[in-house]
Amino acid sequence: MSSHRSRGRAGVAMAATLPLVAGALALGIPAAQANATPQSGRDTLSGTKPAWATAKADKGSTSDAGKVTARVYLAGNASALAAYAKAVSDPSSALYGKYLTAKQVQARFGATTQQIAEVTSWLKASGLSVTSHNQHYLTVTGQVADTEKAFATQLHNFTKGGKTYRAPTTTASVPASLGGAVLTVVGLDNAPHVVKHDTATLPAPPAVFKNSGPFSTYYGSNVAKSLPSAYGAKQPYAVKGYTGTQLRAAYGAKEQNTGKGVTVAITDAFASPTIAKDAATYAKGNGDAAYKKGQLTQVLPSDYQYISECDASGWYGEETLDVEAVHSVAPASDVTYVGAASCSDNDLLDALSKVVDNHLADIVSNSWGEAEQYNTPDLAAAYDQIFQQGAVEGIGFYFSSGDSGDEVANTKTKQVDAPADSPWATAVGGTSLAVGKDNTYKWETGWGTTKSLLSSDGTSWASLPGTYSYGAGGGTSQIYSQPFYQRGVVPDSLALANGGTAKERVVPDVSAVADPQTGFLVGQSQTFPDGSVQYSEYRIGGTSLASPVFAAIQALAQQAQGGVPLGFANPAIYNKYGTSAYHDVTDHPLGAGVSLAVVRVDYANGIDASKGTITSLRSLGRDSSLSATVGYDDVTGVGSPAAGYLKSFARSGHGHR
Repeated sequence: MSSHRSRGRAGVAMAATLPLVAGALALGIPAAQANATPQSGRDTLSGTKPAWATAKADKGSTSDAGKVTARVYLAGNASALAAYAKAVSDPSSALYGKYLTAKQVQARFGATTQQIAEVTSWLKASGLSVTSHNQHYLTVTGQVADTEKAFATQLHNFTKGGKTYRAPTTTASVPASLGGAVLTVVGLDNAPHVVKHDTATLPAPPAVFKNSGPFSTYYGSNVAKSLPSAYGAKQPYAVKGYTGTQLRAAYGAKEQNTGKGVTVAITDAFASPTIAKDAATYAKGNGDAAYKKGQLTQVLPSDYQYISECDASGWYGEETLDVEAVHSVAPASDVTYVGAASCSDNDLLDALSKVVDNHLADIVSNSWGEAEQYNTPDLAAAYDQIFQQGAVEGIGFYFSSGDSGDEVANTKTKQVDAPADSPWATAVGGTSLAVGKDNTYKWETGWGTTKSLLSSDGTSWASLPGTYSYGAGGGTSQIYSQPFYQRGVVPDSLALANGGTAKERVVPDVSAVADPQTGFLVGQSQTFPDGSVQYSEYRIGGTSLASPVFAAIQALAQQAQGGVPLGFANPAIYNKYGTSAYHDVTDHPLGAGVSLAVVRVDYANGIDASKGTITSLRSLGRDSSLSATVGYDDVTGVGSPAAGYLKSFARSGHGHR
């Protein structure tokens, strides 16, 4: 099993490393990363030797009799795919918006029957067994010795994090006679260890979580007058949780903006057994349109695996948030949930492939990921190929930018998350959003929260601004170079932040509400202390909220331009930079000397007041080392959608400028 993907109540995002080399030149990725020939008659598969497989960590050869299971991904016509993906997504291109069907993509850019046969023949001749295959990859099994022979590398045991894993000692390669038919191979290293498939049923809903009051119904409606001042003023209580009505108004949606005729797909791991009932109950109780027959569908695997390792029930809340957020903002759009069999890369890749191969939607929201350092280049190539195929079909992928700011507090290393860092994905950052009386947009800051507890005597807030809790992910990739659409928009201070001479990819691209203090109200079946399963509502945030909210806004935009797919949206997103399409979000929207905060009261046990409550001040706009500034920044990207965003699509007709 490949590395697990993470998720969380506050939201998450994921990692990628070396890009799909065949698409490198189209996006300005250094040509030095292209495949080289390590020895006569062999082509390297870049990134198949993980960075942690060092000489110092080497513990010697893996037993020749050991078993290896791997995926051999097929390249097809990778360079032509990347070129067309760029052209079809670029508003300045003559091919802009000229999308192909899934069948056309496979016919023009996919692996041919002859290529598949040649790769299969080579694998079998090497002593490996091809156990399954599809248009993307071949699954192979065999002994270590045969695997080493096939990929011209040695497999050794290496220590990593106190454990021992298998990995190649050198970059894997394949015969040049295959003519570039192999994109990469995944599975030569086995960190973390593959665990036994678990065919048990999915667990019950997670333990109940409730928010304590007092609340504000809109930002500033209930000021904590009896509590100490902070930053020279009495601060308001956190909102109970915004609803779709408030979010739609804040981001410029009008009555006619419903997302009708547009399908939004959501990918997560596993599947909530109560999602249909929960979503219907939530919609009825919070002013959203009732679901029509067939409006919410699920595409699920035949079985699940790694249930305990992935905390399967913890993903139920993720699906619930994503589905309810999309429907609240785009109430007439169809929602298709595509569940992965687990939180492993292989299973998440399969879920994304289902969307592309069957064109299940034009817009895909993904609230999962991890820090860039944890992914491997072989997997990054596989993800990017799917994103490129989607771009050619008119499908856009939206990923949470992460919830740990610059990741230093989480990983000790400043880095971005992925696959939000991919130049072929839209990274959605986060904001703190103030929606006022009558659903008016007041302001946004970049999402970054510090926490100060109320003193024991109730007369002050301890150590303002307090300790860092969480914030929107962002920063400069150490893997990808700057894509063409960021040129002239992203300042050099960010593009060159890693100290090199070449400009690099910076995330996020755009942003929406994410701060749990100004979060979204969701409704979900949860397990109560007495063992009963009951529907309950609570406030939630994170870029796991920002991604589906922005995806829903994109559904409204697609409807506004006559239903024509937006496709890979980044070139068009940056093309609107500096216009009335966006709120230019800063950390101090009311002036440089004005700090913003809310008061939050929480149950000590997360359920009720039997163990008391905890009162804290949550200061806003304080995202680790990242800052939301005037213009593009690495917390909010080009900004959040303003009223002019949807209007710009209505004017454009077909999205061209």
